[in-house]
Amino acid sequence: MKFPNVQDRSVIVTGCSSGIGAATAHVLRERGWLVVPTARKDEDLAVLAEDGFKPVKLDICDSDSVKSAVAKALEITGGKIGGVVNNAGFGQPGAVEDLSRDALRQQFEVNLFGLQELTNLLIPTFRKQGYGRVVNVSSVLGRVSAPMIGAYCASKFALEALSDSLRIEMRSAGIGVSIIEPGPIVTAFRHRLGVQISEELDSGQSRYGDVYDQEAERRKKQVKKINLFVRPPEDVAVKIAHALESSRPKRRYCVTFPAYFGAFASRFLPHALLDRSMASKVPTIAGL
Repeated sequence: MKFPNVQDRSVIVTGCSSGIGAATAHVLRERGWLVVPTARKDEDLAVLAEDGFKPVKLDICDSDSVKSAVAKALEITGGKIGGVVNNAGFGQPGAVEDLSRDALRQQFEVNLFGLQELTNLLIPTFRKQGYGRVVNVSSVLGRVSAPMIGAYCASKFALEALSDSLRIEMRSAGIGVSIIEPGPIVTAFRHRLGVQISEELDSGQSRYGDVYDQEAERRKKQVKKINLFVRPPEDVAVKIAHALESSRPKRRYCVTFPAYFGAFASRFLPHALLDRSMASKVPTIAGL
C-alpha cells in the first residue's frame, strides 16, 4: 500500500545510548532528519549532546517519563513529528522455569508496554498531520523462539502481533507501521546479557546454576566480529531509514542472513524440525 510521504522529517529514536539506536540517530541525521534521541542515563544523554543532538531523557517503564519525553520532543520539533523508532529494549536471560513474575513483567514493561504507550501518545499528532511512521525494532526471535531467553522471545512475539494490529488499524489514517527483525548485530547486547545473568539469576537455586555462571563470564568477554552472518548496527539503521522514507514501506524488514532464514523457517519448516534444532541449544546437565 502507498502511504503519504513524511513531510516533516523529524523523528524520535529511543534507546540511543549505543548500538542500533545510536547508529540510527547518526544515519538519519546524515540523511537530513531532525533526530530526537532518547536515553535513560545522564552520562549517555551527555554523550549525545556532545555529538550535536538535542537528546531527551526517557525511562520507558515510567509513564510520567514517557509523557514528559513526548512533550519535550514535540517542543523540539515544533509540534510536528514524522515518525518514531521504538528501539529501546533488553533481553531477560534464563530458563523459563527460573523466571519470576517480576522478571517477566519487567521484560514486557520495557519491550512492549512502554513502547506502545509512547507510540499511542504520538498517534494523535500523526492523525492530525495525515502522515506518520511507526518503526518497531523486533528480532528474528520474534519469529522463532529459542531456549534460555524465552522471556525476550515472548516479548518480541507480542510486539510483532501488536504491530500487525496497529498497522491494520492505522491503514486508513495514512500512518505506516513497520517491523525491523535483526539477527546477529555487533552491539553491546551480549555483554549486557552477561551482566544480567550475573545480577538477576539466582544460580544457587537453579539446576542451571553452573551454566549461568559460565555463560555470564563468556558473554562478558565475547566480542562479535562483522562477517557474512553478523552485521554492524548501521545495516539496521539503513532499513529503518527505508521504513521512514519510502512511500511503500515494507511490513517487515529482515537484517542478516540468520534473520531471513528465521523468517523462512517459521513459515515453512515443520515444528518438530525446529524443536530438534533448538533443543541442541539447551545446556546438558550432568545426571539430569
